[in-house]
Amino acid sequence: MDVKGVFAPLMLLGLWGYALPIAADETRPNVLFIAVDDLRPEIHSFGHEAMVTPNLDRLATEGVRFTQAYCNIATCGASRATLMTSLRPTPDRFRNYLTRVDQDAPHVVSLPALFKQHGYTTLSNGKIYHHQDDDLDAWSEPPWRPENRSISWAKPENQPIEKNGRRINGPAFEAADMADDIYPDYQICDRTLANLDQLAKDDTPFFLACGFYRPHLPFVAPQKYWDLYPEDQIPLAANDYFPRDLSRAFRYTWGELRSYRDIPKDGPVSAETARELVRGYRASVSFVDAQIGRLLDALERLGLAEKTIVVLWGDHGWQLGEHGFWCKHTNFEVATRVPLIIAAPGIPGDRDCARLVETIDIYPTLCDLTKIPKPAHLQGKSLLPLLLDTDAAHKEVVFSRWGGGDSVRSDRYRYMEMHADGGRGKLLATGLFDLQEDPGENRNLSKNPAYAKVREGLKEQLDRVRANISR
Repeated sequence: MDVKGVFAPLMLLGLWGYALPIAADETRPNVLFIAVDDLRPEIHSFGHEAMVTPNLDRLATEGVRFTQAYCNIATCGASRATLMTSLRPTPDRFRNYLTRVDQDAPHVVSLPALFKQHGYTTLSNGKIYHHQDDDLDAWSEPPWRPENRSISWAKPENQPIEKNGRRINGPAFEAADMADDIYPDYQICDRTLANLDQLAKDDTPFFLACGFYRPHLPFVAPQKYWDLYPEDQIPLAANDYFPRDLSRAFRYTWGELRSYRDIPKDGPVSAETARELVRGYRASVSFVDAQIGRLLDALERLGLAEKTIVVLWGDHGWQLGEHGFWCKHTNFEVATRVPLIIAAPGIPGDRDCARLVETIDIYPTLCDLTKIPKPAHLQGKSLLPLLLDTDAAHKEVVFSRWGGGDSVRSDRYRYMEMHADGGRGKLLATGLFDLQEDPGENRNLSKNPAYAKVREGLKEQLDRVRANISR
């Protein structure tokens, strides 16, 4: 999808008011909206040279890579809700994976609902919202998921079992000598390809959402993807310890991983298991990468590439042993930083943007790129100025929360607070990390007198963000 020069005049005109003008007789751009569950920026084009992700890299050369993109809450359901509404989470809204937009924010128009209102065909395949039946009115057809989406393991010996009336999961990872097409993500891609074939025949613009399950647990993928990552070349987290001088109030559990039968119910995992988990995570990423390649090929084949905006996003990061944690559910860098790539007609590709951005910024960005008026409720800020000029000013800090914890991340620092009563009560502890000197967030500086002014300045910014969040 070579879009660099396709709409150059439009791009230049777009510098006025930061909105790409669309002539009355011009077809409105389509949107291919690709979500990848639990994907941290473990991508070759994001600097991870060991990763085999040729198709994500291909998309990156066609679009803008946002290398400092952050989710607003590191759990699936709530993170997706924030993105789809452009509303930040609070102690009373978008709190956990069970979040529903139609319950927590029934008064707002979601991103797909807005596009449907403006004449777009809106379709959802796979995991977009956590609940398949959430925000149903936003879609032109009922959201679709594979019938076998709950089937993760291919090998008979790895199937879940019932014991004493309780379901016991299979192992946390599996390499199987099986074809790609037995896995739900392949079938989600197939369904999306069929949609593209049909939509290409229609003059109506589309908003087509495709949500992949992997690399969410369990890490299952065909053997050929595991073979890309030799066991003796798998690194373990160098900082597998809790940050120094940080209150234990910031310690989180990783019960999601412990639900699998090969993972101990308490204590750390063995080095051998940790290495297999990292390997399985990488294999799962490469498996999803192959599906994304099929989508990009279809855009080219159908003549849709030059008139389709492609957005690739992860709902949150994932801890692979950093700080002794696995899974998400923290406000640390590895849990909140996400991959974000946007390729759009008229926008030069193969560029990095290092400005701080949030996933709530995606909604207003797509409004600007399609000339759809932005609703008044949006708390995100359009990325269009950054798509046109990657060095443009954007935000001083980005915000994330989990449980009773709130955090802001500036260019150099991360400041964290932990409050009682799920964020409603008294202040229990603070954290401050200098990511320039300590990118792994291994030493808390919040009680260091030399950083008192930094801490107070970031606290003021956090208070300001919280004050501006609608309750």
